[in-house]
Amino acid sequence: MEQELSIQSLQHQAIELLKQLIATPSFSSEEDQTALLIENWFESHDIPFYRDDNNVWATNKFYDKSKPTILLNSHHDTVRPNRNYTNDPFKAFIEDGKLFGLGSNDAGGCLVSLLATFTYYFAMEDLAYNMVIVASAEEESSGPLGLKSVLAKIGPIDFAIVGEPTLMQLAIAEKGLLVLDVAVKGTASHAAHPNDDNAIYNAIEIVDWFKNLKFSKISETLGAVKVTVTQIEAGNQHNVVPGVCNLVIDIRVNDKYSNEEILQHIQSTLPVTATVAPRSLDLGSSSIPIDHPIVISGIQLGRSTYGSPTLSDQAVLSCPSLKLGPGDSTRSHSADEFIYVHEIEEGIELYIEILKGIVL
Repeated sequence: MEQELSIQSLQHQAIELLKQLIATPSFSSEEDQTALLIENWFESHDIPFYRDDNNVWATNKFYDKSKPTILLNSHHDTVRPNRNYTNDPFKAFIEDGKLFGLGSNDAGGCLVSLLATFTYYFAMEDLAYNMVIVASAEEESSGPLGLKSVLAKIGPIDFAIVGEPTLMQLAIAEKGLLVLDVAVKGTASHAAHPNDDNAIYNAIEIVDWFKNLKFSKISETLGAVKVTVTQIEAGNQHNVVPGVCNLVIDIRVNDKYSNEEILQHIQSTLPVTATVAPRSLDLGSSSIPIDHPIVISGIQLGRSTYGSPTLSDQAVLSCPSLKLGPGDSTRSHSADEFIYVHEIEEGIELYIEILKGIVL
C-alpha cells in the first residue's frame, strides 16, 4: 500500500512539474530555466545531480561500476509554437482530461514520467542494473550541446530507453535522417534573352528524379527508405534567370542502409549537374533486438512492437535503444499541443513495471 501511495505521489508531482515546464520557454539552446526546474526536482528528492550546459543528469544511489547500466533519457527543449495555436502555448491547463501546452506531448510527458520512474528506483539496493537519467537539451535542433555532448561523462551504457511519445508501445527501431542540400546549376541571364540553361528548369528534372527515387531494401520494422523534397529556393528578381536553384531533401533511412550508402548512391546517379552536400552523416537508424530483456518485459505486459519513422536522441547512441513514452507522436509540433493526464499516470506505472521485469 505504501508503495502504491508512493507511485501516486510521484504521478502528482510529475504532472505539477510538467505544468511548470510548459510555463517556462525552452526553445533549443535556450533551456537554462527548465534545467533549473529539473535541478529542483532532484534537490527536492535528495538526489545528487550533475549539469553540463543545459543537460542535467543523475545516477542511482547504489551505482556499481561492475553492473550493466540503463540510460533513461528524454529532452526538455521544445520547438517554437505553431502559428495556428488558439491557446497560449505557455499556459498549462487541464480540460477534459487533457493537459495543454507547448512541449506537453513532445516530450514533457515522457520526461516527467522518466524522472518519476528514476526517483522510484533511486534508493533501491541490489538492483541488477545501474540507472542513469539524462534530461537533455537541443534534441529538437540536433544541436552540439545535447545528449551527445555528455555521453562520455556518464560512463558506459548497455542499453537505453529514450522517452518520446509512442502511446507506451515499444518502438524497437527508428529511422535515421539524412538531409541534403542540393544546388542545381544553370546560367544566369536577363529574362528577355534566350537561355536553354535555366537553373529552375534544370531543377524540375531533379525534383522529379527525387520524387521517383526508390531503394530496394525494405526493412521488416521500418519499411522503405522515404525520400522527400521539402524546400526549393531560386531567384530574387522577376527579370533575372538565376544561376542556381537550391533544394533541400529529407531522407528517412531504414536499418538496411547507412547514411553514407544513401549519399554515395545519390551522388553517383543524379542525372543533372548538381552539387550534393549532406548536413550530417551522424543521424543513423537505431534499434534494439526483439529478444532483448527490456523488450520481452514490455511484451509480457501487453505492449506491441513497431518501427518509428521519426528521429530522436536515439540517433546519437551507439548502444541498443528502445523508444517508449506516453503521448502520441501525431500530436507533436501541432497547434494546441496536449497530452492526456491519464497517459502520464499510466506511463509512470508502465515504465516502473517494464523495468521491474529486469532490474529486480
